[in-house]
Amino acid sequence: MAEASAFVMPKGWETVIGLEVHAQLKTASKLFSSAPHAFGAPPNSQTTEVDVGLPGVLPVLNERAVELAVRLALALGCEVQPFSVFARKHYFYPDLPKGYQISQYEEPYSTGGAVPIELDGESRSIPLTRIHMEEDAAKNIHDDAVTGGGVTHVDLNRAGSPLVEIVSTPAIHSPEEAGAYLRSLRQILRYLDVSDADMEKGQFRCDANVSVRRVGDTKLGTRTELKNLNSFRFVERAIASEIRRQVELLESGGKILQQTMHWDDRAGVATPMRSKEQADDYRYFPDPDLPPLRLAPEWLEQKRKELPELPHVRRARYVETFGLPAYDAAVLTEDRDVSEFFEAVLRLNGQAKTVSNWIMRDVLATMTESAKPLRELPITPEHLAELLALVDAGRITAGSAREVFAEMAKSGGRPESIMRARGLEAVSDSGELERLARGVVEANAAQVAKYRAGETKLLNFFVGQVMKASGGKADPEKLREVLGRLLA
Repeated sequence: MAEASAFVMPKGWETVIGLEVHAQLKTASKLFSSAPHAFGAPPNSQTTEVDVGLPGVLPVLNERAVELAVRLALALGCEVQPFSVFARKHYFYPDLPKGYQISQYEEPYSTGGAVPIELDGESRSIPLTRIHMEEDAAKNIHDDAVTGGGVTHVDLNRAGSPLVEIVSTPAIHSPEEAGAYLRSLRQILRYLDVSDADMEKGQFRCDANVSVRRVGDTKLGTRTELKNLNSFRFVERAIASEIRRQVELLESGGKILQQTMHWDDRAGVATPMRSKEQADDYRYFPDPDLPPLRLAPEWLEQKRKELPELPHVRRARYVETFGLPAYDAAVLTEDRDVSEFFEAVLRLNGQAKTVSNWIMRDVLATMTESAKPLRELPITPEHLAELLALVDAGRITAGSAREVFAEMAKSGGRPESIMRARGLEAVSDSGELERLARGVVEANAAQVAKYRAGETKLLNFFVGQVMKASGGKADPEKLREVLGRLLA
């Protein structure tokens, strides 16, 4: 099956896509109980009476979850409502121990807003309908290797975990645009420290509503909902496949049924799970055990002031203020910790492109090799700035500096101490450089003759030989001056 990047919309048709994203909030406990919800805990070990809906228990709203949810809404330009209501959403499935899910329906805590995206070098925003809070369901386990076959197990650890559901308007028109939206949204969630948004851990899950219509039509086509989209690649592939399926069905005289579809990426097909529910099917009504959520204007204003700079704004600033290439700006702002590390080094060094090069080459490589985030590595902005100062002063060569950096990343030691301990300080003494250079010149008479005959590119040969003789510690600029004089 072709990748979504190669997808071409069938001629005469257009697609309309809306995405529903569930992001798990980064709290220590669940939305309405004190139970933890750490990933990977033994099954059914993180529950309380509230999570399983035992008689007589009462939910209590997690204040930290509200704070994180509001932070996201403010960052995305949503209209945060001073008054919102939690509702019961009824459906019957093994992963829902209470027989209903506490969510928000008619009066969510935020409406409107938009997610900024960049695609094919252009910037735009995807409008949102709403963001609301809700509790997660438990997890059904159908894997025969786990269950022994023939049965389904239910792990209640996730039941009650705090979620925000981010609902886009149907304003996405291609698989690639859907992928760009999701990547941007996940990055913003991480920048805000609202969610780890790890798709492999189920902390960032997406359902895609897909419909097609003839170009020029204004009425939306019948939509299907795609589930089991647990990677950006899956999302793009599933949407592309569903567009093709719907167009082929309509062109052959068929009819699209409003269904929930299960995406099987291995087979490259979506298969029907059930007919798509309407809101009335869930029998929503306000939860009688939870009072309305009221948010004070002064509290909201304080939370607005605490928002960090968002990645798309930071990228633009790096290009406009620091003169960095767009590629560098995108790489440096991918991770908030990396971005803030860059700015801390830049405040001490002042050379944006030099700092960018070191971070993109050496810092990111160390993160990849160690499989650790930057905050867990013993590298500090002060030490990297000190290392760059040693290079600028000619006290260490760039090659030796990289050796020092590798040791800094392991031990957290100061660069000057490492340089001295390893004997890596650059040879910049003119007398010593001339001694080394003279020895190389005298040992390579044939190359000297060619150089003097006009093959000036041979200077690099002599530089390389002297660098080898010095153990890579010769100051390159001073060395070229000395060689130029000896070879003249």
